Amino acid sequence: MKVILISLLLAICFSPLNTFGGCVEGDCINGQGTWTAPEGYKYAGQWKDGKPHGQGTATLPYGNKLIGQWKDGQMNGQGTEIYPSGRKYVGQFKNSKYHGQGTDIYPNGCKYVGQFRYGRPHGQGTETYPDGSKFIGEWKNGTVDGQGTMAYAGGREYVGQWKDDVPNGQGTMTFPEGGKYVGQWKDGQMNGQGTMTYPDGKKDVGQFKNNEFIER
Repeated sequence: MKVILISLLLAICFSPLNTFGGCVEGDCINGQGTWTAPEGYKYAGQWKDGKPHGQGTATLPYGNKLIGQWKDGQMNGQGTEIYPSGRKYVGQFKNSKYHGQGTDIYPNGCKYVGQFRYGRPHGQGTETYPDGSKFIGEWKNGTVDGQGTMAYAGGREYVGQWKDDVPNGQGTMTFPEGGKYVGQWKDGQMNGQGTMTYPDGKKDVGQFKNNEFIER
């Protein structure tokens, strides 16, 4: 998310020179009003002490639209951001960043529902993908990190530890044909001690490297 410091722009706007735009309708000090700037900024809504405060809508030069609650010149509380590309975020804001519970929907079909911190997925969340795959679990600073479950479109399911968006640590992969691997993972591959059980009941127990069984 591109964060625009609306409060700073407004402070410049209401300098005596009024160089960067101004109030074109209503009361832009304490009341309901519309403010515009030549660069393409526009805010229409409630004001307090010369700053957006209350319910309002801001349109930014690159086409994004912010609709929701404002406090001291920043988006704070429940709101919506709509992008020209079709991406849409609905949820909580803090200082004009996604922060709290929210839903982020992308035009390619990806959808994230969960917790955000300072503009990134952080905490518990669920992401669904265009091919039907779904991840449910923990996120950290925008990446999958911690405990989680991925149900893949092809029928595989991984339950276990993640880091940097891939399986890392202890986990279990169940395969659609009936096989199952239980053990250690590194960088998305079976690496370390583990047990592979095949559909016919055969087992490989021992060390794996890059998805291959190497020794008992």
